[in-house]
Amino acid sequence: MQYRSFEELPIWQDCKQFVVTIYKISEERFSRDFCFKDQLRRASLSMPLNISEGFERKTNKEFSRFINIAKASAGEVRAILIIANGIGYLPDDVFYELRTKIISISKQLSKFEKYLLNTSH
Repeated sequence: MQYRSFEELPIWQDCKQFVVTIYKISEERFSRDFCFKDQLRRASLSMPLNISEGFERKTNKEFSRFINIAKASAGEVRAILIIANGIGYLPDDVFYELRTKIISISKQLSKFEKYLLNTSH
């Protein structure tokens, strides 16, 4: 399937929805820890932003580099969530739900990166 815009990409849509969730949760759970909240928000926001920037590049090789950066941000988000759970900012049920979603996003990004590297553009 040929996508005309990054907004059509399922992985971009998943990342965008994840960011919306993170913004809502971090506002209610991390309101007093601005640095922690800001780092989590910036790391999560990096995912759809890198996907959109990579989409606008001229080649799949360039696009795949930005997907790789988005995947690294997913790892950062996962680490922050683990710490947030450990220090009591996130209860276990919320943590496991977010962890499951970020692992899914990371796997999708890996598959998409491999796809881009194995196709010509």
